[in-house]
Amino acid sequence: MSREVKHVLALQGELAECPLWSVREQVLWCVDILAPAIHRFDPASGKLETFHLDEHVGCIGLRKQGGLIAALRSGVWLLDEQGRPEVKVADNPGVAEVSRFNDGRVDPWGNFWCGSLWEPQDKNGGVLCRVTPQLKLKVMARDIKISNGLAFSPDHRWMYHSDTPNQVLYRYPLDAQGEPGSREVFKHFDAKGGLPDGAAVDSEGFYWSAQFDGGRVVRIDPNTAEIVDEILLPVQWPTMVAFGGPELKTLYITSSREHRTAEELARYPLSGDIFAVELDVAGIAEPLFG
Repeated sequence: MSREVKHVLALQGELAECPLWSVREQVLWCVDILAPAIHRFDPASGKLETFHLDEHVGCIGLRKQGGLIAALRSGVWLLDEQGRPEVKVADNPGVAEVSRFNDGRVDPWGNFWCGSLWEPQDKNGGVLCRVTPQLKLKVMARDIKISNGLAFSPDHRWMYHSDTPNQVLYRYPLDAQGEPGSREVFKHFDAKGGLPDGAAVDSEGFYWSAQFDGGRVVRIDPNTAEIVDEILLPVQWPTMVAFGGPELKTLYITSSREHRTAEELARYPLSGDIFAVELDVAGIAEPLFG
């Protein structure tokens, strides 16, 4: 289905990621992992605030008491409303010199999940972690090359998680307390159509996945794992999606320009910017940490 893709912010991020809609503030948060920086964008006014950091920032979550929780290269931190680190929760459980945090989000039980990637790319050295409201970090999964695509079904029965270079989307069954069971392969991807990057689930339970190097976002049926819809983009390297807007029917899409050649950037000059598409289906409000 053809839809208008709006160019909403000329961010020109090196690696824009983790878009996150604050229902309380009616603004879009996101990170530029490599800048490194956290951005706060108000679509109504067009105002952009940028909070610079001293180390790579993989993902963020909103806290109940205000401020953010963030997975930085050194570990997980609590930040204030201006993105300033306040309290270190836990160290990076990997080798921080070659393993940084990447994708993540808060789950319906108020835990913060954050996954890492193994930068040498010669083994599956990434991990998936969970930080509880009591500020305890536990490694929940290993055997990951680049952790991505974390999302939770609206009925709280499933957690989705992708490994981008391994071209696979997993899912985990969840019990009533949010404890995951054994992971299972939900879908394999053909690299020709893009690799599964960041994602979000809509209110009908369908999984929206940014297809890195595929120039599109796809909607995946939770029962059949089939692609049932796609949004074609003016950039080749989308990184993640988030539902936002007053009715949560605006799909925001971040993108990357990392490692792109001059020729590639001439072909896709909007790489690193943020886009939006109006949908007929709503998303789910992001839970708060704590």
